[in-house]
Amino acid sequence: MKKWIISIVVLLAVGSGVLWATADKDMRRLALNFPTNSSVLFWSTPERDAAFRAMDRLPVLSDARVIAAGDNAYPLPQGEPLDIDVDVDAYMASQRAAALIIVQDGKVRLEKYGLDFGPEGRWTSFSVAKSFTSTLVGAAIKDGHIKSIEDPVSDYIPDLKSSAYDKVTIKQLLTMTSGVKWNEDYADPQSDVAQFSRHEPEAGVDVTVSYMRQLESEAEPGTKWVYKTGETNLIGVLASSASGKTLSEYLSEKVWKTFGMEQDATWLLGSTGHEISGCCVQAATRDYARFGLFLLGGGVVDGEPVLPDGWIEEATTKQADIGRPGRGYGYQWWTLDDGAYIAQGIFGQGIFIDPSRKLVIASNGNWPQATDRQGGNQGEERLAFFRQVQAAVDQEGQP
Repeated sequence: MKKWIISIVVLLAVGSGVLWATADKDMRRLALNFPTNSSVLFWSTPERDAAFRAMDRLPVLSDARVIAAGDNAYPLPQGEPLDIDVDVDAYMASQRAAALIIVQDGKVRLEKYGLDFGPEGRWTSFSVAKSFTSTLVGAAIKDGHIKSIEDPVSDYIPDLKSSAYDKVTIKQLLTMTSGVKWNEDYADPQSDVAQFSRHEPEAGVDVTVSYMRQLESEAEPGTKWVYKTGETNLIGVLASSASGKTLSEYLSEKVWKTFGMEQDATWLLGSTGHEISGCCVQAATRDYARFGLFLLGGGVVDGEPVLPDGWIEEATTKQADIGRPGRGYGYQWWTLDDGAYIAQGIFGQGIFIDPSRKLVIASNGNWPQATDRQGGNQGEERLAFFRQVQAAVDQEGQP
């Protein structure tokens, strides 16, 4: 039996709480017929439980590139347990949470794991990676590789010239206001988000660029917000092309190694070799929390700013109206009107950052559906939990 089949068998057995020695025929069949062509959006819950902790080791997916950590991890000292007016175990069960870490004022106030996951493992990020990608754009501006976010994206990706993206600016990509038509319906196998990763590119053209340049405009750039994972992939191509480095190398250089992540991470690659920059970083949940601390600290490493002056404030402040009161979209960050902001990905991945309370909440999981739009309420439940954590921090400050 091939080594990769054995690995998937073990993962599926552990993820379901079943040892291989006692696994029934249905479990063996599931392991031996792990989906090779279908999108992750249509995998079963047990398949996702197994895969989300091993995306970079499943040969049914693309290759991955390592984001190297350094020798000295940024410290996460233990603090006093936070008294939250919530049954945290019940909340985690409802969220199907694999990990939940609350860091407040630089100290770990709560850390719990589920789904047979633990601090030594890596869990996939999905669209949390979008916020990493936008941060690399800021780094590329600081380093002089990108002149301005007001530049047309086609100045940096010439293969987009004469397409609907020819006159779209980097800022309009960052805020998802390009005006280009796109369908991000996770339940629709014919949607753009389901199809573009399977696209066969023209020779010599990046797969994302090849797909995106065939799309049509539906509004003037800057006038309409539509969530588009494909556009974050374009941002990644831009940042990589401008810096002359892979995104994994650049993220390691600017944050992972120098700020002090505890473990190497990985980033899945598209079929033409670029990181899938709208998705698919695999990292320890503690290191997702450290990324939040990097932002809270102003994006400074060893006393030197990694990002331009004012970048974090601009990136994490509402730049586009998403049609939901109290919420908005920045530079690949979801924003809240109270000053907090969120990196979030489908099936329950997230980093919640609240500067006023020096608060970071990192969470990973496997919701029954990709988002609340598919009929669940895990997203709203999670936001309510964040509010409860904020209230607990405020309560501590009462005389």
